[in-house]
Amino acid sequence: MDVEFWLERWHRREIGWHRNEINAHLQEFWPSLALDRNACVFVPLCGKTLDLIWLVGQGHRVIGVELAEVAVREIFAEQGLTPTVTEMGPFRRYQLDELVILCGDFFDLKPEHLNQVDAVFDRASLIALPPEMRRRYADKMASLMPSPVPTLLVSLEYDQKTRPGPPFAVHRDEVETLFGDRYRIEPLARLDVLAESPNNLKRGLTSLHEQAYRLSPRV
Repeated sequence: MDVEFWLERWHRREIGWHRNEINAHLQEFWPSLALDRNACVFVPLCGKTLDLIWLVGQGHRVIGVELAEVAVREIFAEQGLTPTVTEMGPFRRYQLDELVILCGDFFDLKPEHLNQVDAVFDRASLIALPPEMRRRYADKMASLMPSPVPTLLVSLEYDQKTRPGPPFAVHRDEVETLFGDRYRIEPLARLDVLAESPNNLKRGLTSLHEQAYRLSPRV
């Protein structure tokens, strides 16, 4: 689960986590965060998700971070867009209007890279990490945003013994352990997505659910 692992997955186009549609939980529950239209949204480990484009369409400023440069390039190319590319410390910064993608390692981020983030959308970040890295991820998020911000988190739930990740299973008790000291954890919806995952059916999974949570800062 190092840098080369993810770059090789993109090189071989083993990107089963990518979806060619906007996340259903995002569309349904994002308004419940009650953000201003010009709020700044952080999308960690963003890949080339169309969710970035949707969030910009809601009037938000959006900052994503992604390790694989091929993914960052495709975000813009597939929309027929040409970003401005500049160097920013350990990152290559791609920007077009209200969308900024930092190409580099999430764990190299510093608070100044995020410029007053107002909210977070995590669909494929936490579940991309093995158990031993998830505490490090949660601690890093806390260091990047010392004042917690409203977050929409999407996780997967299945029997981890049935197949290895990624994506990994992350159940509610772990979400509480990782984030409960800073956030109130509210389950929003749980969708059965097994039928949408033929590869998982072939591997013997009998249950696969996508779970959405709203994380509200504790006051």
